[in-house]
Amino acid sequence: MEAPTEERMAALEAELAAVRAEMQQFTYTVSHDLRAPLRHITAFAQLVQEDAGPLLTPEVQGFLATLTDSARHMGVLLDGLLELSRIGSMPLHFVGVDPLPLIRDICAELSAMHRPRTLEWRLPEQLPVVQADAGLLRLVLTHILGNAAKFTATRASGVVDVTGRQTAKNGGALELQVADNGVGFNPALQEGLFRVFGRLHSAREFEGIGIGLVLSRKALQRLHGAIAIEAVQNEGCRVRLLLRCAPDA
Repeated sequence: MEAPTEERMAALEAELAAVRAEMQQFTYTVSHDLRAPLRHITAFAQLVQEDAGPLLTPEVQGFLATLTDSARHMGVLLDGLLELSRIGSMPLHFVGVDPLPLIRDICAELSAMHRPRTLEWRLPEQLPVVQADAGLLRLVLTHILGNAAKFTATRASGVVDVTGRQTAKNGGALELQVADNGVGFNPALQEGLFRVFGRLHSAREFEGIGIGLVLSRKALQRLHGAIAIEAVQNEGCRVRLLLRCAPDA
C-alpha cells in the first residue's frame, strides 16, 4: 500500500481538527444553550407551585410535578451527552496501569453504595499491566462493575466474578471478563445495547439513562480496546473487555 503523501496527511489533520472543533461546539451547546431553557422551565414551574399551589386542583398539581420531573430528567440526559462528547475529545495520557487495584477500589465503593445488600466479588489474585489512560480505564470499569451490581439487585446475594487472561491478540492483550448472576437480558434485543439512551429494562425496574455502555465502548475505542456482551434472560450477563497490554507485561 502506498504511503500517504504530505498533502494527504495535512488534509487528514485538517479534517481531524474540524471534527474536534465541531465536538467542542457541541459540548458548549449542550452545557450552556440547552440548559438555560431547562432552568427556566424548572424555576417557573416551581414559582407557579408556590404561588398558586393551594388554588390548583390535584390534577393540575400533578401536571406541574410531571413537568418539573421531566425537565430534571432532560438535564440528566444532557449530562450524559456532555460526558460522551468529552470522552471523544479529551486528551489522554497512556501509561502502564495495573487494573486490579482499580477494580478492588471500585468494588469496595459499590459495596458501600448498595448496602445492606450482599455483593460477593470474586476477583483474581493478579492481572497483567495494561497500556491505558488511568482515568478513562477507571470510568470503563466503574460502568461495567456498576452494571453488574445493579442488575443483581433482585437476587438474594449478588455474585460478580471477574477473571482475566493474557492473549496474543493485537500483540498482547488482556481479556477481562465480568460475569454476574443478575437478570440478564433477552439476546434478541442485544443490538440495542449500544444505542445512546437505549435500555433493555424499564426505568421502574432499574435506574439509569442507558448511556453507560455507550460511554464504555467509546472510551475503549480510544484505549485501542473493545467490548462484547452476552447474556441469558434471568440467568446473568457476561461482559468481555479487551485491553492492550503494556509492552513489558
